[in-house]
Amino acid sequence: MLLADIVETSGKIGATSKRLEKIDLLARLLKRLQPEEIEVAVAYLAGATRQGRIGIGYATLRDASSGASETASLELLDLDRTLEQIAQTQGAGSDQVKRQLLSSLFSRATREEQQWMMRLLVGEVRQGALEGIMLDALAKAAGLSGDRIRRAAMMGGGSAAIARAALEQREAGLARFDVRLFRPVQPMLAQTAEDVSQALEELGDTALEYKFDGARVQAHKSGDDVVLYSRGSNDVTAAVPEVVAAVRTLPARELILDGEVLSLTPDGRPQPFQVSMRRFGRKLDVDALRNELPMTPFWFDALYLNGGSLVDEPQARRFDELTRLVPPENIVPHLA
Repeated sequence: MLLADIVETSGKIGATSKRLEKIDLLARLLKRLQPEEIEVAVAYLAGATRQGRIGIGYATLRDASSGASETASLELLDLDRTLEQIAQTQGAGSDQVKRQLLSSLFSRATREEQQWMMRLLVGEVRQGALEGIMLDALAKAAGLSGDRIRRAAMMGGGSAAIARAALEQREAGLARFDVRLFRPVQPMLAQTAEDVSQALEELGDTALEYKFDGARVQAHKSGDDVVLYSRGSNDVTAAVPEVVAAVRTLPARELILDGEVLSLTPDGRPQPFQVSMRRFGRKLDVDALRNELPMTPFWFDALYLNGGSLVDEPQARRFDELTRLVPPENIVPHLA
């Protein structure tokens, strides 16, 4: 598929405020994709790239877009391959190599394609068709329920990760997306209600918890191996070694816990969010910050234990397992 087809669909989606129309536009495009194009196209139309951040700023993108092609000939996968090359380019002279790759790529794109690529690479694809609408479009294109698609995406790493399985194999393809160690489970999206009474009526049996304003983390443990993932599924293990050490001591061979980590004042009160987030900056002196801003974990859910998923277990069972595994001072206060 040509990149121009993606850009055209993106433009149409951005031009309508109707959710169902956006879903229909996306579903029609999804059905036209070749198998090897699916993951890339879904990521792009959800406003992301497969490579994540590639170290290219707006000024570099602007310089690369000095010349444009008169005709649309750039293939979708050509863009992805070039971004992969840029992402893998490291070491001395890498900035110059990245600029050359980017300039060559942009010279093959039309002006409209260049502008769209710039928005994609700086995270500003403003078309109102991000993850939620993409999941609905996948469900429509694959002939599956929205709930089934959303569950698979939550367990499998998002819409791009599950799209090919959904479109090629339908229900059978999604069966493999379940809770698995060292594959982060995406946070469930919040739902809205008019008031507390409506929320309680719709939810039925309900548990209430404090909302701690810290950094969301998910801890995966297998033996002595521990990995911490951020809300965005990034590996943040190295940033908070004291939390890793605490998880390592928990009495389970395998587990996945969901929670928050935050820095506390000397009298045990939570520090402001911005203070806790200093532990997750790009350039860190971890040892110095560990002494200055030690982090404390507060867990609120157990998702996996010793080879078995707990996701479909009643909340009461999951909380029972949590209280059996975790010291009470590291559990978010809970009212059931």
